[in-house]
Amino acid sequence: MSKKLYVGNLSYNTTEDSLRNYFSGFGNVASVKIIFDRETGNSKGFGFIEMTSDDEANAAIAGTNGTELDGRAIRVNEAMDKPRRDRSGGNSW
Repeated sequence: MSKKLYVGNLSYNTTEDSLRNYFSGFGNVASVKIIFDRETGNSKGFGFIEMTSDDEANAAIAGTNGTELDGRAIRVNEAMDKPRRDRSGGNSW
């Protein structure tokens, strides 16, 4: 079963390809997604990696959390399954 990881404090210059390459040393990377601002198109400085197994994900967390990537000390931990916020912009009150 795959496991999704949160990767924070990314450099704005980090690409999905470089992130995939960085994590591939710990196992098979099923997917990579850097989150971008819809209005500016700039990176928000975080993303998600999906590893194909729990063991690979745990190795990736242990091997990358606090390490430097593109000049920034990244934070890596297991992603929490949170429901997405309603982004319609309307107030519900």
